[in-house]
Amino acid sequence: MAEFKLPANSIVGKGQYFSEPNPEGTNKIKKVIIYRYDPEKNKRPRTDTYEIDLNQCGSMVLDVLLKIKNEVDSTLAFRRSCREGICGSCAMNINGGNTLACTQSIADIEGDLHLYPLPHQPVIKDLVADLTHFYAQYASIEPWMKTDSPTASDTERLQSKQDREKLDGLYECILCACCSTSCPSYWWNSERYLGPAALLNAARWINDSRDEAVGERLDGLEDPFKLYRCHTIMNCTEACPKGLNPAKAIINIKQLMIKRKY
Repeated sequence: MAEFKLPANSIVGKGQYFSEPNPEGTNKIKKVIIYRYDPEKNKRPRTDTYEIDLNQCGSMVLDVLLKIKNEVDSTLAFRRSCREGICGSCAMNINGGNTLACTQSIADIEGDLHLYPLPHQPVIKDLVADLTHFYAQYASIEPWMKTDSPTASDTERLQSKQDREKLDGLYECILCACCSTSCPSYWWNSERYLGPAALLNAARWINDSRDEAVGERLDGLEDPFKLYRCHTIMNCTEACPKGLNPAKAIINIKQLMIKRKY
């Protein structure tokens, strides 16, 4: 078996390697402009600018943030966890679009790197948005299986392959809030409109053949604001880092509402 070897011009550190400057000593500088706000200091928000040598950094935006946090400014606050696009913790606004810092390649960003928290949400500190209301809306759709019929103690609630496929494109949501916080309708009506993420997850349970509360779930969404504030702007679908289509899921729920009436 061939042995893996690090490139000759690399150094090991914190689970990855960073390339050292090339022999000519040419630096690859990236200007990083980051939103800063600390409510405890009772000062207005500002932006701080950092210059990072990409030859001494990993390839993703999250690598830049970690380098700044570890080596330049330890006061910088942001969320991160899995580094694999699974947990959704590092969602933020990067050069005008909502996405995950851990999956956004720096190579795909031309010019300066601008980092802001998710838009139209209260800010706890710097890039950390307060998603308390977002998670409360998710909880309101009761994201668990609801059944009345008893289940045998020695078996599971089975599902056909065809019924299981109906959940594709729905269950993969990681609740990063990129979609909801990119939606103008959610900006304007977030107190009453559930938003793309919550409705996508509602569709996940409405379409689950094992769930026995479809009528109850649809009744809960029959509201001028909870569901019908969606105007199919499609920002949610464009923003989703997992390639899901919340707008389509919302349309499907509306279609089910119509079928119930006629």
